[in-house]
Amino acid sequence: MTETSDTRSAAGEAQEAPRSRLQRLMPYLPLIAPVLLWAVPCWVLLHTGQRWPLPVTLIGTALSVLGLAGMPLAMVRGHGRRQQDRAAIVGDTLLGCVWVLFTCSVLLGVLLRLALTVAGVGDGQGRARMVTWAVLGVTAVLLAWGYAEARRVPRVRRLDVELPRLGAGLDGTRVALITDTHYGPLDRARWSARVCETVNTLEADLVCHTGDIADGTAERRRAQAAPLGTVQATRARVYVTGNHEYYSEAQGWVDLMGELGWEPLRNRHLLLEHGGDTLVVAGVDDVTAESSGLAGHRAHLAGALQGADPDHPVLLLAHQPKFIDRAAAHGIDLQLSGHTHGGQIWPFHYLVRLDQPAVAGLSSHGARTLLYTSRGTGFWGPPFRVFAPSEITLLVLRSPRRSG
Repeated sequence: MTETSDTRSAAGEAQEAPRSRLQRLMPYLPLIAPVLLWAVPCWVLLHTGQRWPLPVTLIGTALSVLGLAGMPLAMVRGHGRRQQDRAAIVGDTLLGCVWVLFTCSVLLGVLLRLALTVAGVGDGQGRARMVTWAVLGVTAVLLAWGYAEARRVPRVRRLDVELPRLGAGLDGTRVALITDTHYGPLDRARWSARVCETVNTLEADLVCHTGDIADGTAERRRAQAAPLGTVQATRARVYVTGNHEYYSEAQGWVDLMGELGWEPLRNRHLLLEHGGDTLVVAGVDDVTAESSGLAGHRAHLAGALQGADPDHPVLLLAHQPKFIDRAAAHGIDLQLSGHTHGGQIWPFHYLVRLDQPAVAGLSSHGARTLLYTSRGTGFWGPPFRVFAPSEITLLVLRSPRRSG
């Protein structure tokens, strides 16, 4: 049956309707989300048949109310104009804790209660209390494990990436990728130094940082970022801005990275040449740069590639995976990105997918464009990583024309 234009139009409208409703809901999300995050665990753990002694119920409910009031206040004081690090630590930690508690309350609360009911275990009150203790226990384990995962030096993830246009002379080029270090309220200067030591063991030809260096200005986070000056590469160290730089005087970070010996690729490129073959290494500002109001800051791929031979393969640094549409349209061979953190705390990656085409790993786009999305080297906000481990990535570029 032939689909008419009216049919296609109707189908398109049907597909766009849910998206538009979601977009209309987004402005209210900062108000709705905290209420749900605190109210649902309170209800599931205290008010679904447990019949706790009155003091337990009152204390638990009061703690939920205090969390609901205190978390947004701490977040505003910590990440707003005041930039109070202690408040940020409190707000971020509460956010991570309540997100895990909310997830366990919804999933484990429903599934375990159903399983106990089907199995005929205990009475209503007994099952309700079992669910409460199970949710609290699993939440505590996940938070302890997630904190350790967030604070550890990331594991190195190694993979070979074949680029059809890469010349044999550049086969085996080693590219180390770090991103989303997010130096912030928690002082991680020692962690930063250990990350850089790990990068140096990789003996990379090219080391890349794809943005979101820190939360805070370069002057404020200089001590944590300083170890980046010790990173070694046989050919070049390159950097592009992320969206968080534009919350914290981005030009200061560009200047500091230049001072530390990195090449800020702000809509420009450099060439890697070996054995008669050439790789174009290009970078663009983050897609939020233009709206920041900083003069000269914008994501401009055509400018980044200006003067480059179109027959040469291109490695592009762009902070957000969503830039891949423009990269594929220009025939970019490989884009390196971060931004997503792999979701950071499960199951947040489902929400990330609403905004980004990829959450982690290698994916293919268009006729020849590959995208590698790192889960990030550090963490943003809540000091937890649950089922989304951080990484330092080593990509070995391969040519299909390499010798056997």
